[in-house]
Amino acid sequence: MRDPANSPASSAGPDNAKNERPLHIKMGIGFAAGLIAGLIVFAADLEETPFVEFVTTYLTAPFGTLFLNLIFMLIVPLLFSALVMGVTELGSLRSLGKIGVRSLVYTFIFSSIAVLIGLLTVNLLKPGTGVDPELGERLLEQNEARSRAIIEGIEGDRSAIDVFLEIVPSNFVAAAADNGSILAVMFFALFFGVGMILTDQVKVAPLRAFFDGLFEVSMTMIGLVIRLAPYAVFCFMFNLAAIFGLDLIIRLGAFVGVVLLALGMHMFITYPVALRISGHSPRKFFRETQEATLMAFSTASSNATLPTSLKVANEMGLPPQIGRFVLTVGASANQNGTALFEGVTVLFLAQFFGVELALLDQALVMVICILGGIGTAGVPSGSLPVIALICGMVGVNPIGIGIILGVNHFLDMCRTSLNVTGDLVLAVLVAGGAGAKTK
Repeated sequence: MRDPANSPASSAGPDNAKNERPLHIKMGIGFAAGLIAGLIVFAADLEETPFVEFVTTYLTAPFGTLFLNLIFMLIVPLLFSALVMGVTELGSLRSLGKIGVRSLVYTFIFSSIAVLIGLLTVNLLKPGTGVDPELGERLLEQNEARSRAIIEGIEGDRSAIDVFLEIVPSNFVAAAADNGSILAVMFFALFFGVGMILTDQVKVAPLRAFFDGLFEVSMTMIGLVIRLAPYAVFCFMFNLAAIFGLDLIIRLGAFVGVVLLALGMHMFITYPVALRISGHSPRKFFRETQEATLMAFSTASSNATLPTSLKVANEMGLPPQIGRFVLTVGASANQNGTALFEGVTVLFLAQFFGVELALLDQALVMVICILGGIGTAGVPSGSLPVIALICGMVGVNPIGIGIILGVNHFLDMCRTSLNVTGDLVLAVLVAGGAGAKTK
């Protein structure tokens, strides 16, 4: 697999490439600079001045959106080609079945542990009972329109079988054009790869070469786009800090603290234990994956981080066929952080509204969160409709999501970091189970 950072299009020459700072260092600088600049603007109460409004409205926000659009523009060809090549390079349906089952088992185990950690933490600390009722009412009023838009976007007449059937697209082109239909695109890619395995290999050789070329071209183009990442990170952090500062996060400190505690426990206890048991060094793993984690934190999107995750997996020495398969599927189906956040938020809102959820109700929340973590779109705030849906099922007013909308983006960045790190942990474990060794 080609490394975009070392491609001819991404370097002016050997000396420049040698002296150039690593991408994750540049992103770290952009992150810190944007956060500091935004906090200065917020602390000086300048966020509503004409100049700052002009900067956030016409410069930083459009540049950040442009960066994400460029990434999302390339996601479908990258995802499709990576998954097709990952399936065909496994060589047989037996190998595909082993890798697929192993990935599914690990996904279920990690998601279950994540949701369990979240539910135990929120039950023990009860953050919903500590929110000032007046603050809650004010937040609900401020975000009522957006909350209702999220709720109205949920199709209430869809049954579980309808959701399942939507994974099989009746029109692949339409599914590829819809950000919410990534699972349908993945299903078609898997099915197409299986078809290539079962077809005479001499006849499909040109097709294999085409998809391999499509993957390489997609990675090259994304390598060019990724060069803008440090500037995009600056814009994301500047907007977040300048508009919200730390004020809202502090006012909802109990909720934010519980979410961060649960995410941190899963990140720095569950994953290291799993890596250590499998014979890998957690410290080495976190050092090698920091670029993908920082990209995930900045973009709040697992799909947008997929190219960086593939690059990191290649640098770690993971077998290309396993890295392509596991990380591509994991970007939409292995979202431990999302599942954890959904569970914590539902119970937090139940506590705020005084709704007592019995053990059976919480078990139902856990199951739906695990399934929701698999089916949630890997885009910013993709979990909010799922949270609203679960709230309605257990008797909590879905409009309550308005309370957490102000801090959602920050927490989205945090849980996406956990999602992407979990994908890479999954790839390492699956590769180790298949007998492959990393560098």
